[in-house]
Amino acid sequence: MNISLPIINEDQEQPTLSAPEAVGPCKGRYAFVSLGCPKNLVDSEKMLGHLAMDGYSLVSSPEDSDFVIVNTCGFIDSSRKESISVIQEMLELKKEGRTNGVIVAGCLPERLEEGGLLNDMPDIDHVVGVFGRDEISRVAGRLVGGITEQREVFRPAPIQALDDRARLRITPSHFAYLKISEGCDRTCTFCSIPMMRGKHVTKPIEMVVEEARELAADGVRELILVAQDTTYYGLDLYGEVRLVELLKQLETVDGIDWIRLMYLYPIHFTDELIDQIVASPKILPYLDMPLQHINSRVLKRMQRRVNSEQTRELVGKLRERVPNLVLRTTFITGFPGETDEQFQELRDFVEETRFERMGVFTYSEEPGTPAMKLDGHLPDGVKEARRDELMTLQQQIAFEHADSLIGYELDVLIDAEASENAWVGRCFADAPEIDSSVYVSGENLQPGQMVPVEITGRDDYDLLAVAVDPDGE
Repeated sequence: MNISLPIINEDQEQPTLSAPEAVGPCKGRYAFVSLGCPKNLVDSEKMLGHLAMDGYSLVSSPEDSDFVIVNTCGFIDSSRKESISVIQEMLELKKEGRTNGVIVAGCLPERLEEGGLLNDMPDIDHVVGVFGRDEISRVAGRLVGGITEQREVFRPAPIQALDDRARLRITPSHFAYLKISEGCDRTCTFCSIPMMRGKHVTKPIEMVVEEARELAADGVRELILVAQDTTYYGLDLYGEVRLVELLKQLETVDGIDWIRLMYLYPIHFTDELIDQIVASPKILPYLDMPLQHINSRVLKRMQRRVNSEQTRELVGKLRERVPNLVLRTTFITGFPGETDEQFQELRDFVEETRFERMGVFTYSEEPGTPAMKLDGHLPDGVKEARRDELMTLQQQIAFEHADSLIGYELDVLIDAEASENAWVGRCFADAPEIDSSVYVSGENLQPGQMVPVEITGRDDYDLLAVAVDPDGE
């Protein structure tokens, strides 16, 4: 998943600061661009919080700023290209005198060797690695003060998880991402995340719950739990997985209506976790579980540590035990050595399992990853054709699932106004940014309301609905 989000535009709700505001004169005006996944978005919000409390003012346009910060993604080739394109765009504004400086932060600096970005784009003023994020105010001060030495800030991956409280949130006020850990101990041969984010580090339960309370006090109704490997939560810190215990504690937080689970790795998906999902009034029956493939040989070459039989058993168990389950997954096509027969097995699995939500990526050659050394690399055309075939199949499955909801009443969390007496929101089956929407007709609604609706139709992937109670709650 790749979210490209310019922070603050004319249509966006103003950010919510979960911390005391700064007192004193403005130190500088800055614009911010955040690229990448929700984990990166949390880092962006934390940097925004530091800058706000230190007296810097966020503006909507880079052309109105003293400097621009670009928090980059370095996950796959397409995301790196997007990050570089945005950086170049900001540097062009600097060259034209429409902003005074450019700071580059996040995963792309970590992905490249130290000094790599400054060698390639010497007009960048400062570079901040993933784990240097809490020093962003100091870096901004150096830029505003005209200090040109020590242009790079890199820190080693932390032994303890970073504290994400006191963020300046840029998501709508009624939902927020809650990062429960950092890094990853998996050694998937195609993945570069451990190179950028380090080993898995669990955020203590007490800290996560305190952050959830802080978010609820700001009006958050939906918590979206994110990590590189959510089901691994707690193993490094407590010696055992503790996701169930964390979920039980989060359910006690007043004001939270929905808890959405993302990035659930198949390993450590226990019966106890399934029981907790089924019993909970707040945990949504929406599970994001990236599987990547179904053929055992491909999974072994990917070093996923799970085989086809185990995967099928888990999916079957979830289908059997979780009422109204919506499964989201992702697959990779064209992994080195993937044969026609292995792809056909994947296609058959998608057709049989009927995932309600699914994304497909073509295999991307990531420098430094073990998969680069595997034999059997496939032409781009083959990878893309297989991706397109899966997505064509999935489109019909998704349409049929949407049609099956017509006539039912569902709760919808309103995200924004679309037009007069028309609103856009999401039901339990849809995560922000990556899934479908529900377009609701109704009067006197507002963002953040949980509104019962009747599903009346479908427009491609999106649902159409009418508010049952026009006044909401």
